[in-house]
Amino acid sequence: MGMQVEAPEVNRLTGMGTSTATDKEVLSVARLWIRQALASVSQGDATCYNQLLQDLNNIEVGDPSQEAAFVMTLKALSQSVSSINEHHHGSLLSFVLGMSFWNFSLDVADGLVEVIINLVTSNGGLVDRCLDMLVKNFLPPSCGLPLFMDSLTRRLILGGLTADQLLQKKTEQLARKSEILDCVHLAIQQIAELVPTASLRLQPIIIRRMPHRVIHKDWNALYVENMLRVESSAVGEIIGSTLLMAVVDRLIEIDVEIKWEHILHEDSSKVYIFDMEMEDDEENEELGKPGSEANVELPKPSSMQSLGGVADKMDVLMEMTLEHLKICADEGRLPQVYDTLMHSFQSTILNTHKSKFTQFLVFYLCSLAPKTCGANFASMLCDIFVNKSRPRNTRMTAAAYLSSYLSRAKYLPLSVVSASLRRLVDWCLQYLPNHNEERKPVNPGVHGVFYSACQAVMYILCFRMKLLIDDPEQRLLLEKLPLKKIIEHKLNPLKICLPSVVEEFLRQVNAVHLFDVLGFTSSKSIIETEESKAFGGVERLDMFFPFDPYLLKRSDRFIRPNFTFWSMVQTPVEDDDFEDTMIVEEGAESSDDELERHTYSEDFTSDDEGNSGSNKGFPEGQSEDEDFDSFEFSMNKMSITPKHTESRMPSKLQVSSVLTSDMPARVKNMPARLLPNINDDL
Repeated sequence: MGMQVEAPEVNRLTGMGTSTATDKEVLSVARLWIRQALASVSQGDATCYNQLLQDLNNIEVGDPSQEAAFVMTLKALSQSVSSINEHHHGSLLSFVLGMSFWNFSLDVADGLVEVIINLVTSNGGLVDRCLDMLVKNFLPPSCGLPLFMDSLTRRLILGGLTADQLLQKKTEQLARKSEILDCVHLAIQQIAELVPTASLRLQPIIIRRMPHRVIHKDWNALYVENMLRVESSAVGEIIGSTLLMAVVDRLIEIDVEIKWEHILHEDSSKVYIFDMEMEDDEENEELGKPGSEANVELPKPSSMQSLGGVADKMDVLMEMTLEHLKICADEGRLPQVYDTLMHSFQSTILNTHKSKFTQFLVFYLCSLAPKTCGANFASMLCDIFVNKSRPRNTRMTAAAYLSSYLSRAKYLPLSVVSASLRRLVDWCLQYLPNHNEERKPVNPGVHGVFYSACQAVMYILCFRMKLLIDDPEQRLLLEKLPLKKIIEHKLNPLKICLPSVVEEFLRQVNAVHLFDVLGFTSSKSIIETEESKAFGGVERLDMFFPFDPYLLKRSDRFIRPNFTFWSMVQTPVEDDDFEDTMIVEEGAESSDDELERHTYSEDFTSDDEGNSGSNKGFPEGQSEDEDFDSFEFSMNKMSITPKHTESRMPSKLQVSSVLTSDMPARVKNMPARLLPNINDDL
């Protein structure tokens, strides 16, 4: 039968008594007793086994002597895993695999890792459970999420621990984040080396345990941090692309919940939301009817606070993911990550109409390798657009992405811009002959792909005209483009495309004498046709520039250095007799000094949280009101919400009549999609 070891002897040797036995002697006795307890269960005697479970459950966290004894017990258990049977010892396995590293010292965590590694090597059937235990330790129990709650915390809650008391542990546990997560990821790496299939088995576990998107930003961010850490490890060579795509999917989920397009910064810890109160609402059919805007109520404070939390969460996650992309580039993994993001872009981002920020992952990634990744992305968008097998809306969206990308990406070589322009123009030329004989009135909806291409060409030239004209080689290519033939066709793109884009395009064409524009009717005089009204909102031509100014504070530091704001664009000097109806806003000062004052400063959103004062987050000497002016100027120039478009907006996007009389004039005159909420107590 072997030597019989009683529990009191083990307790005495492991620190409960006054024995001076060496660690080796203690470990030997503990190992014998644990093996005896495990073996006796299969023989029908669970006395010792139950005593072992009781001793483990009675460990007092934070007691040095008891934790030292616990470490010795874990070492003995790790050397006895061959005696563990899932059928007979399920309670023991549930206890061990239900523990959280965050509640114990690093020595205990190391002991747990040793047990887990030995369990995996001795019993392949436990691999999934061991991996799940490690993934559960991506977050501390103080997160309060049931999926990440350990057995000890559950007992404390059953014993009366309140939610507030649980959250008080957050600071203490997060202070140990580095050492705990090092321990967790080292264990994952060791298991992956010992079990060839472990990486593939880990992937669904990580995806399944992702916190819901509505969970607090701290926990979503910490979990995503762990996902990106796995992606960049050796395990990531097998499952990294799937994890990165899952992160993008999560960003999209949060992105589409944000119902605003204007963020104002007071300090580094607050995000003020300006609600798009007339945003599409499928649950309220009355919103689309004339006059219905008068019945729309401003969001309640709780709703706005919720939106602020969503924006802040999005900002934190974007910053983390953008930083990860930078690290990938530094490590020489850019080609692999680019392929993953392109797959994610085509499957998720491209056809998500309400995405406002997630697409900037691609924008930033391309900035890290403009001649390769940057050029390839433009080429891919062109390929999608000209592909007849693609859905019509997908092709139109690709044109919007292409135009916005070529216009805003400061880092792109001019050769990429001109090559893409040539492909768009060539496609338009091929499209025209098929519609020369049409006698019926033009239905804009039928030719949406054509109009999207025309608007893309004009939009790009609004931003790039002077740069192309100033380059002798590019000027020759530009002058050879048959732009006049396209815009004078009976399909009349000037009548359908976004008025501000058409006006600026014609102004610049006139300034550089690319062709004679005097024969073309101003789009402002014909834009009120029923066809153009219906086409604008329904077909998204007037509502979607994917790379409009980036409005998240923390993560903006990655985007801003690579981004071209309209206020930065040097446009050709026009003739005196050509009125610039887009640049000069109604009732605004039109002097050069005024335009210069409104320049959207590169230093607008400092990431230095150490700054103090009421103007925190603004350039020195710039107030919040001045920043609002600056921001409004940038957004109203070649942006998603140009000025003076209220008359052609669908009713659900027009200004609500619930505005108060004491609201500043510049706010009341804003397009409804940028209309701020007036709850001052937020």
